[in-house]
Amino acid sequence: MKVSLNWLKEFTKIELSIDDLVEKIGSQLGAIEQVNNLSEQYKGIIVAKVIDSQPHPNAEKLHVCKIDDGNKVKDVDRDENGFIQVICGASNVRENLTVVFIPPGATVPDTFNREPLVISVREIRGIKSNGMLASYRELALSNDHEGIVELDSDDAKPGDDFASKFNLNDYIINIENKMFTHRPDCFGHIGIAREITGIYHQSFTSPEWYLQPSQLSVEKGEDLPLNVENKLPDLVPRFMVVALTVKDNGSSPIWLQSCLSRIGVRPVNTIVDITNYMMCATGQPLHAYDYDKLRNQDEDNSNIANLIVRSPKDGEQIIALNGKTYLPSQQAIGIASATKLVGIGGVIGGAETEVDETTKRIVLECANFDMNSIRRTAMDNGIFTDAVMCYTKGQSPLQNNRVLNETINMFGRLLDAKLCSKIIDLVSPNVPIEADTIHPPQIINLELINQRLGLELSKSDAINLLRNVEFAINELEDKTFQVTTPFWRTDIEITEDIIEEIGRLWGYDSLPLILPKRDLKPVTINSLLHTKSSIRNLLSAAGANELLTYSFVHGNLMKKVGQDTERAFQLQNAISPDLQYYRLSILPGLLEKVYPNIRAGNKEFVIFELNPVHTNKLIDNTDNLPIECQHLGLIVTADNKYADLNYHGAAYYQAKKYLQYLLDSFNIKVSFEKLVPSNQDLTSITDTQSLFEPSRSAVIKSDENETIGVVGEFKNSVRNNLKLPNYIAGFEIDISRLSNIQARQVVYRSLSRFPSIQHDICLRVADTVAYAEVYEAINTALVNNQDSSLWYEVTPVDIYQSSDKGDVKQITFHITIGSYQRTLTENVAETILDDIAKAANQACGAQRI
Repeated sequence: MKVSLNWLKEFTKIELSIDDLVEKIGSQLGAIEQVNNLSEQYKGIIVAKVIDSQPHPNAEKLHVCKIDDGNKVKDVDRDENGFIQVICGASNVRENLTVVFIPPGATVPDTFNREPLVISVREIRGIKSNGMLASYRELALSNDHEGIVELDSDDAKPGDDFASKFNLNDYIINIENKMFTHRPDCFGHIGIAREITGIYHQSFTSPEWYLQPSQLSVEKGEDLPLNVENKLPDLVPRFMVVALTVKDNGSSPIWLQSCLSRIGVRPVNTIVDITNYMMCATGQPLHAYDYDKLRNQDEDNSNIANLIVRSPKDGEQIIALNGKTYLPSQQAIGIASATKLVGIGGVIGGAETEVDETTKRIVLECANFDMNSIRRTAMDNGIFTDAVMCYTKGQSPLQNNRVLNETINMFGRLLDAKLCSKIIDLVSPNVPIEADTIHPPQIINLELINQRLGLELSKSDAINLLRNVEFAINELEDKTFQVTTPFWRTDIEITEDIIEEIGRLWGYDSLPLILPKRDLKPVTINSLLHTKSSIRNLLSAAGANELLTYSFVHGNLMKKVGQDTERAFQLQNAISPDLQYYRLSILPGLLEKVYPNIRAGNKEFVIFELNPVHTNKLIDNTDNLPIECQHLGLIVTADNKYADLNYHGAAYYQAKKYLQYLLDSFNIKVSFEKLVPSNQDLTSITDTQSLFEPSRSAVIKSDENETIGVVGEFKNSVRNNLKLPNYIAGFEIDISRLSNIQARQVVYRSLSRFPSIQHDICLRVADTVAYAEVYEAINTALVNNQDSSLWYEVTPVDIYQSSDKGDVKQITFHITIGSYQRTLTENVAETILDDIAKAANQACGAQRI
C-alpha cells in the first residue's frame, strides 16, 4: 500500500525525519517495502505564465510563446523584458494562461523512472525553444495529453515551485499489504495518520465528518426515480445509494490528480477521481453509475433506474470496466438492473454503466460486502482491484454513511452536484447501528495488562495509549476500566486484543527482555517428530533427496493418477487456481517433479517427502474434524537410456530395498500381500493404491495385520499421463501408524567365537508365486529349528526367469548359519538346507536345484 507523507500531514503533525519515521512505522505498524522521494522527479519544474503566443512562421501547429517564470530559472536566454521564449504545439496555449514550465536541465517527470528525458535548448523549425510547457501525462499525473496543463491563477503564481505548490515534494512510503490483513482502517490515509500519531504517544482526532455524519451542503435538484433492493442481506450488510446530478465531468483539479497519481492511482475524470480519493482517505470503496445508462438497461421500465443486489444467474455474463467479459459464479454478489448484471459487487463495475466525460446524472453507491465472498469471487475470476484489496480486509459497515455524506458534499464543491433522491440505506438487522461500535465494550484490569506484557504501566498510561487512537474509555473503580472500540476497529473483539493493542502502541522494543521461568525437566520426546527426524537422516544418508511440495494439488493431477476428487477436501479460498484440492497422498506431487528433473539432465535419482495428507472419508468422531495422516512417499527412477545400461532388475526391488532398509533400521517386521485396490477400505493408504499396478505391487502389513503402506511400480496410465520413464517405482507409508507400532525389543547378541557357514540355495517356483511367499517359508523353517544355539541370516541374491521358460522362475538366497557353542560341519548345514527346501516345497511347491 502506497502512503503519501504530505497527505498524512493533512491529518496529523509529523515532525520527524523520513528515516526516523520509516523506522518507527516498520517496528510498530507494518513492514516498509520501499520509500520514494518524489521531489526528485519534479526538481526544477516551476509555474509560469504565458505573456504572448504567436503562430510559428514555419509550422502551422506550433506557437512561439513568451513566458514569465518570475525570473526563477538561471542560465537561460531572456528577451529585453526578461521573458523566456518557448515553442509549444498544444492547441490550448494562449496568452495569460498559467502553465507548468520544464526548463532546460530538468527531467520530464513521466520519463523519470524509465529512460530519463532531460530537456535542453533546441531549435524547432529555425526558432530556439528554451524548455517546454507540460501536459498532464508529461507530468506523470494522468494519461491526458490533449493539451498543456491549465492552472488557476489564484492557486499558483509565476515562479512558484510546482512540486511544492501541489504537494509533489513528497515521500511515498510503500507498506506491505500483508501487515494490514486484519486492519481495514489502515487502508486509508486517515487510519495510517491515526496509527502514526498513536505510536508517537500523541492524541489524534479524526476529521469531524468522519466521527459524525456531516450535514449535506448540496441543494435539492430534479427527482430521479430510483429503485434499490438488497436480496443478499447476509452478504451485503449495508447498501447505501443516492442519485445526483453533476456539471462538467472533465479532468479533476490538479490538486486532486496530484493526490491520486503520487500513490499510484490513475486519474480518470472528476466523478471517478472523487470516489477514489475518498477510498484512499478512508479505505471505503465507492462506485458511481451513469444514471441514464443504468436506466436504459431495462427497456420495459425506462422511467426508473433499478439497482438490485442479487446472485448472478446461471450463465449470466458481464463486460467489466477493464474490457474483459466475466462469468461470475452464483456464489458471487451481483449488482444488477431489473434485467441484467451491471457490476460484480465489491470487485469491479460494468462497462455498460460506466461514467464518462458526458455523464450528467449519476447513481452513487457506498456499500459493505462480506469479505469472504469478495475474496472467493476475486480468486475465481482473477480480479484484484483496489476495491477487492479493501473489502477483503473486512470494512466496518458503520462508516458507510459518514463516507457517503462527505463524498456527496465533495461532489457539490467540485461538480456543483444536486441531490436528486433520498439516501437509500438498506441495513441488515445484525449491523449494530445504534451501538456505533462493532463489538461490545470490554472491562479490563490493569494488573492483567502488566502481567501479560511484563510492564509496570500506570492506569493513566494504559488509558492514554488507547484514547490517543480514539478508543472510548470509562474509568471504573480501582485498576479497572471499560473500553469501547471505535466503529472502524473491526479487529478488537476480546480482552487479549486490547492488551496487544496497548503493547504495540507502547512499543514492542520497550517490553522487558526477561525469559519466562521454566521447568528444567527434560521435555518428553514426541514419538512422531522423532520418527520423522530419523527417517530424514536415514534416507538422506542412503542418497535420497528430500522435496517439499505443495499440500494442495490441481484436480487434473489427481485425475491423471486415478484418484477421486470427491474424496478430497476442496479449497474455498485457494491461493492459486492451480491448487484446488488438499492432497490425498504424497506420491502424485513427487511424480509431477520426475519429468522436469529428467529433462534437466538428472539421469537417476531418489526423492522423498514427509508431510500430512487428508481425505474427507477419515473424520474424527470426537470433534468432527479431519484426521491428519502423516505420510512418507519415496520414488526411485532413472531415465530410459541410463536404466537400460545400468539396471538389470525391476524398479520394484530397488524401491523395496529402500523400504526394507528403513524398516530394518527401526527393527520393524512387516509382511507383503497382494494389492487388491478398494475404495471401501477406510485407511489413509486407500487413495494411494490407485497409482500402482496390482501385478507389480504389494500392500505392506504390520505384525497386527494393519495396512501401513504400499510399494510397487506405477500403472501405465500414470506413467503416460505424467511422461514418466519406464524404470520407476516407489512406496508410500503411513508413518503416523509406523511410529505407533511397538518395535521389537532389541536384545543384545554377542559375537560368536566360532566361524559361520555360508551357502546359496536356489529354488524353482511357478511364475505366479510371489517372492515374499518363498522368503517367508525359508524364514519360518529357520525360526522353527530345534537347535536354539544357532543363528541365521537370509539375504536375496537374484531372481532369474528364462525367456523360453516363462512359466517358472528361479530365486536364489544366501544363507549364513552360525553357532554360539561349536564349529558347524557341512553335514549340519546340509541338514538345515534340506529342511529349508522341504518347507519351501510344502508352502509353495518350490524345487531345489
